[in-house]
Amino acid sequence: MSHLTGEFECKLDNKGRMMIPAGLKKKLPEAESEGLVINRGFKKYLVIYTKKEWDKKLDELSKLNQYESKNIEFIRYFTRGATELTLDAAGRVNLPQSLLDYANIKADAVLTCQINKIEVWDKAAYDAMIDSEPENFAALAEEVMGDKRKGETI
Repeated sequence: MSHLTGEFECKLDNKGRMMIPAGLKKKLPEAESEGLVINRGFKKYLVIYTKKEWDKKLDELSKLNQYESKNIEFIRYFTRGATELTLDAAGRVNLPQSLLDYANIKADAVLTCQINKIEVWDKAAYDAMIDSEPENFAALAEEVMGDKRKGETI
């Protein structure tokens, strides 16, 4: 899979079905044959993975020592609500009501691509999050992406 980019506004119907936008669907050719997996995000949003990406996450989790309580707790909360999605003939996926409730998504959603996953946000919550961009984004960029070798002796 190539890296995913873009933001897409979507509407959910009264049954919780969402049309995968055509531009995004083109970037997910395996979605029709293999399906997708949706899960809770770390905050009040949802995350969609291709089946292949989800399996990578499960492989990472399987390497954790499951005799350590923090690992068990993380696995439990990370996988809670994970649901396989299949596209119907119209290119829609049916999002589980429990996950929609968790993320407070009603009818208007934003899909935002994040390299190898897709975040699904309630539109109002997404707009509020984007509006709270750090005042000094350049400083955040330097902290996160700056020279990782600073402080190392050569």
